[in-house]
Amino acid sequence: MCRLLAYAGPARVMADLVTEPYHSLVHQSQGALEAKFPVNGDGFGLAWYGQDPAPGVYRDTNPAWSDDNLASLCRVVQSGLFIAHVRAATDGATSRENCHPFTRDHVCFAHNGQIGNYPHVRRTLESSLPDDLYHHRKGSTDSELLFLLLVHHGLVTNPQRAMDSVTAFLAECALPQGKPTRMTCVWADGHFLYGFRYGSDGKAPTLYQGQTASGGHVLASEPLCDHFKDWKAVPVGQVVQLNPAPQAAL
Repeated sequence: MCRLLAYAGPARVMADLVTEPYHSLVHQSQGALEAKFPVNGDGFGLAWYGQDPAPGVYRDTNPAWSDDNLASLCRVVQSGLFIAHVRAATDGATSRENCHPFTRDHVCFAHNGQIGNYPHVRRTLESSLPDDLYHHRKGSTDSELLFLLLVHHGLVTNPQRAMDSVTAFLAECALPQGKPTRMTCVWADGHFLYGFRYGSDGKAPTLYQGQTASGGHVLASEPLCDHFKDWKAVPVGQVVQLNPAPQAAL
């Protein structure tokens, strides 16, 4: 399963979270502790917000631990709202188009998990998309398709309703005795950061919320270190919304 990280708070270099902590996202790409498989080497990606409403994006198929460009970029780019992801492929080839985060206008999205029996329900799910979203699709993963389904169901205007609507639709399409759908999602719209966990069998992938010393909020598949305050699991089925502005302690 993939590992992901998202931050909202005072602007900081991305290396503070992506590469430097002792259990940073890059470290998790080689040694995840709370995943079925510890290695996530099928590509990585970053999306961050600056002056432009649309996020900057950098994705590649290299393992995160071996890409010098990733380390250099994280060392110099500052942002108050960003998402990072390392991929362990389940559905879809190892290609740049299948690396997260995915974007649509000013929204970026990353996912850990999988749609149950995806090859068998893919056609049904894709046929439910309007033409503009269907043609926006660049890769072949269930993650990108999930993102576009959520956009279609109102992710930008009402995230909780979109999540409830899409998880209900996935349950409706599920095959009898098929594999469960499990997901952890993080996304941002340039103003807020969001997180969500779900498991059709009650077993949702991990997602923790923590706070930096400067008041920024972190969502991560696994806690990055002990120095952040009050790591706690994000509730299952409930969208959490975080503001990039400095906040009081959790």
